[in-house]
Amino acid sequence: MASSKHLLPLLLACIACSAQAGAARVVDVAPGWANNSVNAVVFRKNSLVSDGDTQYIAFYDKDAAVVLGKRKLGSTRWTLRRTPYRGNAADAHNSISIMVDGAGYLHLAWDAHNQRLRYARGTRPGALELGPETPMLGKDEDSATYPEFFRCPDGGLLFLYRDGGSGHGNLVMNRYDVASASWTRLHSKLIDGEGQRSAYWQAFVDRAGTIHLSWVWRESPDVASNHDMAYARSRDGGLTWERSGGERYTLPITAGSAEYAAHIPQNSELINQTSMAAGVDGEPVIASYWRVAGSTVPQYHLLYRDGGAWRQLDLNFRHTPFSLSGLGTKAIPISRPQIMVDHRRALLVFRDAERGDKVSVATVADLHRPRWTVRDLGTAPVGAWEPSFDTELWRRRGELHLFVQDVRQLDGEGASAGATSPVQVWQWKP
Repeated sequence: MASSKHLLPLLLACIACSAQAGAARVVDVAPGWANNSVNAVVFRKNSLVSDGDTQYIAFYDKDAAVVLGKRKLGSTRWTLRRTPYRGNAADAHNSISIMVDGAGYLHLAWDAHNQRLRYARGTRPGALELGPETPMLGKDEDSATYPEFFRCPDGGLLFLYRDGGSGHGNLVMNRYDVASASWTRLHSKLIDGEGQRSAYWQAFVDRAGTIHLSWVWRESPDVASNHDMAYARSRDGGLTWERSGGERYTLPITAGSAEYAAHIPQNSELINQTSMAAGVDGEPVIASYWRVAGSTVPQYHLLYRDGGAWRQLDLNFRHTPFSLSGLGTKAIPISRPQIMVDHRRALLVFRDAERGDKVSVATVADLHRPRWTVRDLGTAPVGAWEPSFDTELWRRRGELHLFVQDVRQLDGEGASAGATSPVQVWQWKP
């Protein structure tokens, strides 16, 4: 893998960090559960999603009931519906993910951490009312975690989740067809941990319909056992998979057969489940954080393809060490990042205790000539918040709408009691 580390002196000379507030517009929604970070974890796909001129939102309220909402884009007035469904919100893994299909139906998955998959669909296009909770396919759904929806260019949906536990799970992929209003199984074991490890992934569907997938391996439930960053893509809707150079994978993908964007040892403070994107050229960009050899400070990094090789950009603006180890959801001084790519520009959205736990954005103006600036989009701290955003609005308009809530997270799946805070949408056009 080629690296841009040799550009470090130039990059440090060019970095400009501004503490001033950005131009984000804040739209209040309603009070939400804030005993832990379950409403504000990075792997919600999605917390917020738009379809046409309507935007939808989902969150747990103070009683851990699932609340759905919608508004017309540009309006500050939300229509909210408290559904009959609840979740074990005390476990921050049990987040809510939503997506709207090409026919306008809302799909919902929630409350899954090594337990039965919970899924429901809207009763009609544009409706907040949900039908009955139902199996998606009824197979490999008894030990589900990390349910995620992705919308394809034809209006169909992809659905990804882990079957099994941390350190011994497999990646499952389903496909929803709008015409037949039905789900089919693409892969029960797209990535195989071989009973020894599991993949913690991030995915992205680009404008051409190519599915990009990257992941770290974890050898045990201990987060310190995360290592390496692998990559695969599919250009036929998820049926077949290949490396970045076009070589076909034999499925399932294993640790021995995977392409690696970066080799990162265990005990490097490498976090799992971050984000990735692709530019108009279809080249992938992966965002994560870890600690490089010889340093005590975990930094944000971008891995991207350029000139037929994987390259690494180290965003060395952090100064504070910390260590990742142990089980459950961790209390960490920085958030996992979200990455958005527009042509050659990349936006990294994050939260860092060094900056007062504010909503911050690092902008790389041109990945081929990497320099960056860092700014805050607001002045108020947001606790243990991690970014999630309206992926479809970003894709269509280049507007960033973030789900924001000031939340707390005690270490090892801990939760405070009786806390609520305002759920908000922060709107910003770069």
